[in-house]
Amino acid sequence: MNGKPIDPRTRIGHVHLKVADIERALRFYRDVLGFELTQRYGRDAAFVSAGGYHHHIGLNVWESRGGSPPPRGATGLYHLAILYPDRVSLADALRRVLEAGIPLDGASDHGVSEALYLRDPDGNGVELYRDRAPEEWPRDGEGNIAMTTRPLDVEALLAE
Repeated sequence: MNGKPIDPRTRIGHVHLKVADIERALRFYRDVLGFELTQRYGRDAAFVSAGGYHHHIGLNVWESRGGSPPPRGATGLYHLAILYPDRVSLADALRRVLEAGIPLDGASDHGVSEALYLRDPDGNGVELYRDRAPEEWPRDGEGNIAMTTRPLDVEALLAE
């Protein structure tokens, strides 16, 4: 397709996740990751954000109350990615996750970013990451971004 490119000011504003239990989901997104609860729709939905935005993440049980995660090999959300402003903030998120006893699925240095991978209580993939400054991004011989996947030194991150 050779259509007109999307306006570069376009952003992904929020994501809605189907969860089995609102309170359990809030314990993860609010109590562990630190998002602020901005609104509830009774027992069926809750909205959380960072920095006073109306919501970055919607959590709902409209079609999933008491449900189970989709089976491996099914289509759907691979992960949602939460961008932290700097390495110190990412390290703080890592400490919160580890203190809550939540295991990491992985930790990668992608050259352009440092990323931690885990699962929320409903099995949704969650990436916690921070971007490096664009001038630090690895480039190939033609100047194109050359992302990599290398192990992230988690101990060094925790030392922040």
